[in-house]
Amino acid sequence: MASRHDASWSRWMVWALTSFLSLVAALLAVAIWPLGPAQPNWTVFALLLLFHAVAQAFPLQLEVRRQGILVSAGEIPFILALFYLPPFWVFAARATVVVLMGGYRWISRKSQLHKAAFNAANTCAAVAAAALAAHALGIGAASDPATWLSLLAAVVVFLLVTALFLIVIISITQGQRSLDELYASMGSSLVIGGVNAIIGILILLAINTTSWALAPLAVLLYLFFAAYRAYSNLVRQRQALADLNDFTQSVAQAVQSNRLVDIMTHQLREMLKAEAATVWVPKDKRFPELLLTAYMDTEGLLDTTPVPEAIRHTVLTSGKTLLVTAKTGPPEFRGLLRAAKIKGVLAVPLRSGKVTFGCLVVANRMGADLAQFGPDEQSLLETLAAHAGVAVENSRLVERLRFDAYHDTLTELPNRRRTMAVLEESIAITVPGEIVAVMLFDVDGMREINDSIGHASGDKLIVEVGRRLKDAAPPAAHVGRIDGDEFAIVLRLPDPNAAIRLAGDIREALRQPCMLGSLNVDIDSAVGIAVHPESGGDADSLLQRADVATQTAKNVSSGVQVYNAGLESSSVRRLGLATDLRRAFDSGELHVHYQPKISLGTRELVGVECLARWRHPTHGDVPPDDFVPVAEHTGQLGRLTEFVLRDGLQRLREWEDQGFVLTTAVNLSPRTLVDSDFPTMVGRLLNEYSIPANRLTFEITEDGMVGGGKNTDTLRRLRELGVRLAVDDFGKGYSSLSYLRQLPAQEIKIDRSFVQGMATDEGDHAIVRAIVDLARHFRMKVVAEGVESEMTLSLLSDIGCDIAQGFYFSRPLSADRFATWIAAQDGNGSKTPRLRAV
Repeated sequence: MASRHDASWSRWMVWALTSFLSLVAALLAVAIWPLGPAQPNWTVFALLLLFHAVAQAFPLQLEVRRQGILVSAGEIPFILALFYLPPFWVFAARATVVVLMGGYRWISRKSQLHKAAFNAANTCAAVAAAALAAHALGIGAASDPATWLSLLAAVVVFLLVTALFLIVIISITQGQRSLDELYASMGSSLVIGGVNAIIGILILLAINTTSWALAPLAVLLYLFFAAYRAYSNLVRQRQALADLNDFTQSVAQAVQSNRLVDIMTHQLREMLKAEAATVWVPKDKRFPELLLTAYMDTEGLLDTTPVPEAIRHTVLTSGKTLLVTAKTGPPEFRGLLRAAKIKGVLAVPLRSGKVTFGCLVVANRMGADLAQFGPDEQSLLETLAAHAGVAVENSRLVERLRFDAYHDTLTELPNRRRTMAVLEESIAITVPGEIVAVMLFDVDGMREINDSIGHASGDKLIVEVGRRLKDAAPPAAHVGRIDGDEFAIVLRLPDPNAAIRLAGDIREALRQPCMLGSLNVDIDSAVGIAVHPESGGDADSLLQRADVATQTAKNVSSGVQVYNAGLESSSVRRLGLATDLRRAFDSGELHVHYQPKISLGTRELVGVECLARWRHPTHGDVPPDDFVPVAEHTGQLGRLTEFVLRDGLQRLREWEDQGFVLTTAVNLSPRTLVDSDFPTMVGRLLNEYSIPANRLTFEITEDGMVGGGKNTDTLRRLRELGVRLAVDDFGKGYSSLSYLRQLPAQEIKIDRSFVQGMATDEGDHAIVRAIVDLARHFRMKVVAEGVESEMTLSLLSDIGCDIAQGFYFSRPLSADRFATWIAAQDGNGSKTPRLRAV
């Protein structure tokens, strides 16, 4: 709405014009004071005063938008007053009634103060002007036609002055649109006023003939107004039926045209003559909250409502209609209306069967100076709501079916079908200087979370990932869930480098810890990127190649990889490894290598770490980062773990028989901890090779240590066997030293990234020192991996680290070469020389 229609500005203009009219009325009253006797006939004055009051108390009403135009029988007593009273006392009688009636409406909150004051001032000025005009024209005998004309002219002056200032105030405060409707009703108002004036002259003639004429005239007037009211009610009922029929047809058509809410709210507002009509349906699962209002001065819909929220929620929870005005309804709601400056609210529930899913609300009945919402309006709105409820629910059902077809049930993000359609639409349009990028995010560790703390927690994590992706992606990007732990982002960017930067930023936003119950879980992901047209010409190939890039991204430090043709062979290679791995167990292609662990206090060999190696007949040496994930995804992880553990314990027995008493460490995947039979198998192998349990250490990452659920039970059983537990790669996972006191471990293995940098980076040095100091406090041993220089070794010794391993001492060696290495150290007096590699 334009600024000139602002409520405060309009109110100020009403008061300004009211002040002007009050001044005019006062000046005219002073002017007509000497025109006639100083004292009236008080009996006549009292009777006419009563007649004025009755006429004002039972008016007829023409409603024009916010303003109520009152069409009463006031011209009849006005004609009589002009004939029987002096001009000033005509003014006094009418002014007294108008002021008292306006004050009553304001006190009873049927009218606002500024409107009541304007109506009183306007009427007083018009009465004074009409009284002055009647005196100027002259009032003679009642039977004199000249007197009739003078009285009619005075009434015309009264009506014209009243209409003039009403036009002025409406044009100022509400604009041309309201003024046009006022003009349309003004003719009827003037005609009725003229008819009333003629009736008044006839009554004057009858009274001057005989005073007994008052009795039949009173009966006639009563019957006239009773008949008019009955006719008005009949017309209103017929109009309500016609409106109901129109509403039903419009709603049925609106469902098909997707304009249901727009058409429904505007028709409701017009039918109930309200300033605002609101439809409200609260959020329901995938459907957002629906709150739209049709205002009188607005063609469209706004997502606001003048109705207090408490009223809407009361209707929703109770399922009952609520009618609140200044005098009706619960007191607490009447207080809310006063605070919101609302004169009346009618709210009815929207139902689907017996379930209430929303409500319809109308506020501020137009022309509320005389009437507010009542039982008739309540009955009408409840009928309309019944039709609207069915239409809204049908519309929502269609929307729900459409939504389900193209959205993921858990995250409510677009599903694979919708994402593929968006991708096809995007690549169909070529924009110079832009590429279409597909980013595929693969969330790590979902299987471990589902297995260890339950699928419900896994679902929560998936929902949180979807929310973070939606928040971190640009507004124009399409974010969808492709599969269980895979999400896709489709968007236009200037070049592949921009895609890499954006993917890195989004990946970092995902990595913030997520609370799952009492557990703080890190979220990591690999991102594969495919771009059109370089990576493919259709949606299927782009998504497939983004998946290929994602698999490679899992093995790069940045976690982000753009597709190139060279990756295709690697993907095919990994697919073939799954079949070859089964054969490798039987064909002797898998081996275990051993890397020595040195005590920094004595520089003696104290143990080894067992590391699986695979020499493929075609591909050569296959890195563990390639075949261990293959084993995890193909159900061969348990067999691989048992293979390494059995070989390590067998070698310990052989070396002990040769006089070398060592410990051994084996890496465990968090998925292994889910296997409830694993501790039993460990105990069986320890007994088979007669190895004390305290000489076996399992190295487990932080997330496996604190995974909860089955993980915790397996760790407890391993500790009961006497097996030592070590936190592997400490600092990369939850990265919180406070976890040390919670971890069920006796040993910490500092991640190599900190160890290798401590000689040149003060931050890494400080982190390693803090870990060693805190581990000593909790009586844990500390192992540093990745030692490659004398300086690093010296720094570790200075801060009190217990054990070290790395290329500085030896690379991982096969069993035969390691036996040779042991023998060489034993020849030097069982002291380990500072060798970089063997």
